[in-house]
Amino acid sequence: MGLKNMYLLGIDIGTSSIKVSVVEINTRKRIATMQYPDEEVQIKSIHPGWAEQSPEEWWQNAISAILLLNATGVFNPMDIKAVGIAYQMHGLVVVDKDQRVLRDSIIWCDSRAVELGEKAFAKIGQQKCLHQLLNSPGNFTASKLAWVKNNEPELYQKIDKVMLPGDFIAMKLTGNITTSIAALSEGVFWDFQNDELSKEIMEYYGFDENLIPDIQPLFSVHGLLKKDIASLLGLKDGIPIAYKSGDQPNNALSLNVIRPGEVAATAGTSGVIYGVSDALTYDPQSRVNTFAHVTYNKTQKHTGVLLCINGTGSMYRWAKHNFAPDLSYAALNELAATAPIGSGGLKVMPFGNGAERMLNNRYTGAQLLGIDLNLHGQPEIFRAVQEGIAFAFRYGLDIMRENGMQPKVIRAGMANLFLSEVFAQTFVDVTGIPVELYENDGSVGAALGAGIGAGIFESVEDAFALHEPVRYLEPKNKEAYELLYIEWKNILNEAL
Repeated sequence: MGLKNMYLLGIDIGTSSIKVSVVEINTRKRIATMQYPDEEVQIKSIHPGWAEQSPEEWWQNAISAILLLNATGVFNPMDIKAVGIAYQMHGLVVVDKDQRVLRDSIIWCDSRAVELGEKAFAKIGQQKCLHQLLNSPGNFTASKLAWVKNNEPELYQKIDKVMLPGDFIAMKLTGNITTSIAALSEGVFWDFQNDELSKEIMEYYGFDENLIPDIQPLFSVHGLLKKDIASLLGLKDGIPIAYKSGDQPNNALSLNVIRPGEVAATAGTSGVIYGVSDALTYDPQSRVNTFAHVTYNKTQKHTGVLLCINGTGSMYRWAKHNFAPDLSYAALNELAATAPIGSGGLKVMPFGNGAERMLNNRYTGAQLLGIDLNLHGQPEIFRAVQEGIAFAFRYGLDIMRENGMQPKVIRAGMANLFLSEVFAQTFVDVTGIPVELYENDGSVGAALGAGIGAGIFESVEDAFALHEPVRYLEPKNKEAYELLYIEWKNILNEAL
């Protein structure tokens, strides 16, 4: 191929930080990675249920991460051949005609547009929404834009283009603004039955179609790196930005979850189970959501069925900050392992990060229940948090099973909560499903996606030809955890 010592760059725009990785084309292996900043980026919440971040801060953090990555010295940045971007889903970024950001991004866990989405669901018609959009408009990007239109009308009039977070980073790199069917579907702008921008959503909310960027294939050249930005980043000007995907479809890609029936999981700031389907399915209650998968096109309608739990890593971060701020996550995981299964009766409801879709958009708040002041300490607290998160995954997985998803194995990356032996094994025991763990993460998936989009790899299958798991976990304590899960679920149902 003549691609010895040639590389791909992946940029993952997370809620907590920006992660970047360089992947060698021939081996498909990550050779360098960097995360910035070290401290988790804060979410701005000026009202209960609101959540915003600054797009310009994402951009500055991405610059810092790439420059630190280059400084590792293990590769020549001029040998990077393409760039791919993964990003936190459902966020709203709006810019004027000069590509200036008009307001902070209303991000994925923001709940302010729930009522607007529910009104749209009723007015457009529940069956029509589910049949055509595969979702309720909920608090997705389209409804967030409607909130801006209703509450910030002067600002709304200045909007030239509406973007998702990854579109914004690509714009900063190239000067071009594009979108894809997958991106529009995650914003609930896409009509799956007619394979076009949803007339119902655009007309109901009163949006001008000119607000929507040019639609391109997800795996394609979305623009070329500008000369001044290339100079700033130490990269070669003119290389393509050849892939953009929301973090969960991209995480699935990074785990080679591309065929119907295959399932991926991630437990970062949010927790997700994501299964690929070849049917335009939907949950009648919109507790789980269906979007176009990275491999979706008009002849191969692969969708991703997504269960999202807002309060996973965010719950663990809160517990760390308040109960052991000076300890590392690795140390917390070791502490959790010293507590018994069931955490001595301590139970955690990890639902304190906005309205939860799988709970019918209810906001219950997080809870620590059954605290015994003479028995419970740090080990029990951190184990209970991990067990509570695993129970939340099981609750959501059962909803996915109701909707026809029957995974035989779940693939996950060796990252975030899956780095904890306690959490990984509890997840397997509670769900009853074996887990394959891989070294890949979102930034690696974005890099490999760029190789596909730039035509460096012949196909998705070619990009993952060398993909192998590093660990395989099977259930060990299924019966004990089944009883504990039933107790936990009964408490949750009482709260609902």
